[in-house]
Amino acid sequence: MSETNGNDSNDIRKLLTSSGYSEKAINYFLEKKNLGSIPNADQVSELTGTCGDTMKVYLRVEDGRIKDAKIQVLGCPGAVASAMAAMDFIKGKTLEEAQRLKDRDIFRMLEDIPDQKTHCIRLTNKTIQKAIEEYRSNNGKNVKGK
Repeated sequence: MSETNGNDSNDIRKLLTSSGYSEKAINYFLEKKNLGSIPNADQVSELTGTCGDTMKVYLRVEDGRIKDAKIQVLGCPGAVASAMAAMDFIKGKTLEEAQRLKDRDIFRMLEDIPDQKTHCIRLTNKTIQKAIEEYRSNNGKNVKGK
């Protein structure tokens, strides 16, 4: 696997800045700290958006609280940044708190992304909501944190 050198990273940062991404959104995209999977996750859910971007959410749930969350993303920088921010948001939350996540919460975390990329935020949120609903369905409706 090749590493991105400092010059490449700076070039990517400049390109994303000129495209309308905030520094915070760019950092989420470049760092990708929530990208990946969770072995033996309690819930794995996948969704493909109308644009073709695909997200797969992995949740570790204990006592109705999301202890860990990771996501795999096949998509543009807007999709990756949105997904990374949303995973930060839901970690440590109860299922109920995570289910109240709104698109605007993710947008606030990113601070700014190009208007034509706001659908990425919707896809991220829909994928999270699907994962929570499927977790509850698979584990009974009386799951704590409901």
